[in-house]
Amino acid sequence: MRRAESVPLAGPFTRIYDPGEGLPDAWYINDHSLIRDYSGSWHLFGITHREPAAPEDERVFAHATAPELHGPWTRRPPCLTADPDYGETHLWAPHVIAHEGVYLMVYAGGGYEPDSAAINLAYSTDLVEWTRRGDGPLFRDGYEARDPMLLWVDDRWVLYYCATEDPAGGHHVVAYRTSVDLEHWSGRRIAFRSDRAGTVGGDTESPFVVRHGRHFYLFVGPCGAYADTEDGYTCTAVYRSDSAYRFTPADIVSRIPAHAAEVVHAEGRSWITHAGWGQGGVHLARLNWSAGLSV
Repeated sequence: MRRAESVPLAGPFTRIYDPGEGLPDAWYINDHSLIRDYSGSWHLFGITHREPAAPEDERVFAHATAPELHGPWTRRPPCLTADPDYGETHLWAPHVIAHEGVYLMVYAGGGYEPDSAAINLAYSTDLVEWTRRGDGPLFRDGYEARDPMLLWVDDRWVLYYCATEDPAGGHHVVAYRTSVDLEHWSGRRIAFRSDRAGTVGGDTESPFVVRHGRHFYLFVGPCGAYADTEDGYTCTAVYRSDSAYRFTPADIVSRIPAHAAEVVHAEGRSWITHAGWGQGGVHLARLNWSAGLSV
């Protein structure tokens, strides 16, 4: 008998952090990253700005801390500010990992030409003070290459990010590059090619890849044909593959009502986040790995 494969499905979402709480105006968190530090405390980093959405004016990264994943969360001073002398025109989509006793943050620093946008790297020993890589961006790509995330696969690092098939436009893709030392990177390759084409936006934003069982799962959005609908913004598509380097539109197994979703492991369970413009902060739901198909 053929074994049923796992399908990720989200439970109810609960807001865990409101960046505007106690302030005179509402604020948002968009693409973000959650990490537990070496002492056991949780940290949240993310795109932030006063509502309404102003992506070209997103120039600082929010920072908040909590003793537990569900909170209570405390707002901290911004951890990084766009540096024009480094070529940064904005700060988008931080992804933070712990590696060999320090913390690394990959993020989109923008640039003055959308077909040559920078993916940058910063280091920290305490998740408070950050130092940019001295040699400049890790690499540049387009169109407005952004939303990087790091995953260790087999014997190398894989850095996934949102781009277009050609740096000047074309089909939206999840591109990736590989490295063994986080400094020297391969040329770009394509992990996923959408049926949709264009420049800004598209349905390959916020790529996040996790391994569960014998498969890899790509979380990405807004959801394809739903991207232009009222609720398409809060829709993450999930694709399942036996390879970390190859996903196709036919591999879709689930849709989750979330934007800029990140998968977090805590308390022996999987959780999924939701945030974005007009969403009132960061929300969290249990991620259940069910057998079957739900698209």
